[in-house]
Parts: sequence; structure tokens; C-alpha cells
Amino acid sequence: MPEPDLPVVDERILAELMASTGDDIGFVRELIQTYLADTPLQFDGMSEAVEADDAAALVRPAHTLKSSSETVGAMRLSSIARELEMAGRSGSLDATARTGLDAARAEWLAAAGALDAFLKRRPAE
Repeated sequence: MPEPDLPVVDERILAELMASTGDDIGFVRELIQTYLADTPLQFDGMSEAVEADDAAALVRPAHTLKSSSETVGAMRLSSIARELEMAGRSGSLDATARTGLDAARAEWLAAAGALDAFLKRRPAE
């Protein structure tokens, strides 16, 4: 489950991302929009893996979600995805994988809302 001391979206990471791109809001906007568009695909893959009780199939979408979430500062979602990835790497899934997937979905809604709000505060150039 999410680590309670982690932010839904760590805006310091977004600020670092902006700084590392020379404050290129267009690039950062595109990165976030791609993340928002692609994340449902990772959830599809994770859901299919959990439903099929296929631990190996859980690893890739969970790893992708972990990494991409961390890139955009969605730290709580990244933390849950890391737990799901480790569950997949363990070779067997139990009830905690389903619970983790449900928690990830809840965090995804919160992160998507926070990232959308971030984009609305920064108009496109």
C-alpha cells in the first residue's frame, strides 16, 4: 500500500524536470500527457496478469508504471507499482497483489488529477 509520507505528486520532481529541460513546458507537458495516456495500458496488463494469476506477466507493466510514475513525481503510485513488480518477481501472486492493484488504481486517480492541475497552472507556450 502507499507509503503515507510520500506525496501523491512530488512537485519538486516536476520542478527538477522543468529545470533539466531548460524550463521547456512544451516538453514537460508532452511527457505528462504521454504518461496520462499510456498508464491505462499498464493497468490493463497488470489486471490481466492478476486475473490470470500470472506472476511473470505482472512484472513488465508494474515495472513500467513504477518507472514512469517516478519520472513525473507520482511517488505513491510508483511505490505501489514497485510492490506489484516485486510480487510478480516472487513467482506467485496472492491476495495482496489484487489489493495492491486496487490501491494503485486509487492512487492513479489522485495522481492523474494532480498532474492535470499542474498542467492547468502552466499554460502551453
